[in-house]
Amino acid sequence: MSDTPERAAAPSINPVLRTVLLWTGIAAVALIILSCGIGFLVAGADGLWSGLAGVGLAVIFLALTPMSVLIANRWYGREMFATVFFGIVMGGWLFKLVIFIVAIVILREQSWVVPGVIFLSLVAGIVVSLVIDAVAFNKLRVPHVSDVVLPTRNPEEDVDS
Repeated sequence: MSDTPERAAAPSINPVLRTVLLWTGIAAVALIILSCGIGFLVAGADGLWSGLAGVGLAVIFLALTPMSVLIANRWYGREMFATVFFGIVMGGWLFKLVIFIVAIVILREQSWVVPGVIFLSLVAGIVVSLVIDAVAFNKLRVPHVSDVVLPTRNPEEDVDS
């Protein structure tokens, strides 16, 4: 019999991250409709595509962080968890950086891009995502030490023979 009980299958933060992804998806649909509609009214078809590109970039970049944490948490409880966790999260961050630079370089050469619409769509996506994160983590009901595993018996009670 072991001194410690079995570890949990996953960290208790996973449901919160899944909720954040769900809310981000719902907000993305609303932002796409709003951004494309306003972009179309302001600049026609080019504004529509610019709004779609701005919201798309914001949603992709902001959803990659909770997704990378959820993927990394699959190694929870294993020997190399910390190394794998930070490798995946930092790899995701570097991936976002490279994709952002490539997207900016490609988009700035396009004739259909309306800079004001794409910028405001990107900012709106970021603000909405930050609000979602703040609300989700503010309503978080996980104790500070939720994933700590305590021994099931007192080792001082053992009698040395």
